Amino acid sequence: MTAPPGTRRVTAPGRWRFRARLLAPWIVLGVVAVIAVGWPLIAGQQSPDFADSLRAPGDEHFLGTDHSGYDLGVRTAQGLQISLVIAAACAVLATLLGLIIGIGSVTAGGWIDAVVMRVVDGVNALPHLVVGVVIAAMWRGEPIAIIASIALTHWPAVARVVRAELLDNTSAGWIESARLAGASRTFIATHHLLPAVTGQALVTMTVLLPHAVWHETTLSFLGVGLSPDEASLGTLLGQARGDVLSGAWWTLAVPGIALMITALACAAAASSLRRVTLPPTGEVWR
Repeated sequence: MTAPPGTRRVTAPGRWRFRARLLAPWIVLGVVAVIAVGWPLIAGQQSPDFADSLRAPGDEHFLGTDHSGYDLGVRTAQGLQISLVIAAACAVLATLLGLIIGIGSVTAGGWIDAVVMRVVDGVNALPHLVVGVVIAAMWRGEPIAIIASIALTHWPAVARVVRAELLDNTSAGWIESARLAGASRTFIATHHLLPAVTGQALVTMTVLLPHAVWHETTLSFLGVGLSPDEASLGTLLGQARGDVLSGAWWTLAVPGIALMITALACAAAASSLRRVTLPPTGEVWR
C-alpha cells in the first residue's frame, strides 16, 4: 500500500520513541498518584507536635515539618491525594454536564440550540475564579462546594467542543438514514451521537484535570476552599505564607513543587491522549 502524497514514513525505532513520549506523562502521573496514596499509608497516623514544628529537612524528616509539627512530606502527599480526588470529580462532572447539554442542544436544534449557545457564551463571559469564589464561599469548607464551583464554570467548554463535533456528524448520511428509518431523537442521541464524541469528551476531561487542580488550590489558598485543618495543596500553601517569613522556606517549596509537577503531568497526559485520539496527519507508521 502506497502512502498518500505529502506524508512521511516513520520507522519502527521512531514509532517506539513516539510511544515512549506518549506514555511518559502517564507514568509520571501514576507515580504521583502512588506517592499520594502510599506515603500516608506507610507513615501511619500523625499527630501534631509543636515542639517539633518548622524543623528543616534532615534525616528524621526528609522534607522537614510544618508549623504544627507534621511531617511535611506526608502532609503534602495527603494534600495531593485530596486535590487529585477533587480535581477528578470536577473534571468528570463538568464533562458529563457538557456532554448532556451539547448533545441535547444538537438533538433539539432550531431555536433551542441557539438559546443554549447564548447561555454558553454568557457563562464563558463570566470570570471563572470570581464565580468560583462566590459559590465556594456560600458553603465554606465543604468539598462539594468546591466541586460545584469548578464544574459549573467549566462545562461550557465541553459543551461547545461536543456541539462542534456533532454538527459534523449530523450532516452525515447515516444520521439522516436513521431519521428516515423512524429512529427517535433519543435513540439517535444515545446510539449515534454519544459514541461519536466519547473520545473527544475523554480528551476534554483530561484537559480539565490541571485546570481543576489549579482552581482547587487557588480557592483553598484564598481561604474559601477546604478548612485549614484539612490537608490540600491550597491549604498547605496558604499556611506557608506566614511560615516563609520566619525562614521556613520548605513549607512553601515542597507543596509548590508538588503542585507544579502534578499540573504539568496532567497537562502532558492530556496532550498525549489528544495525539492518540486525534493523531497528527502527515505520518505513516510501518
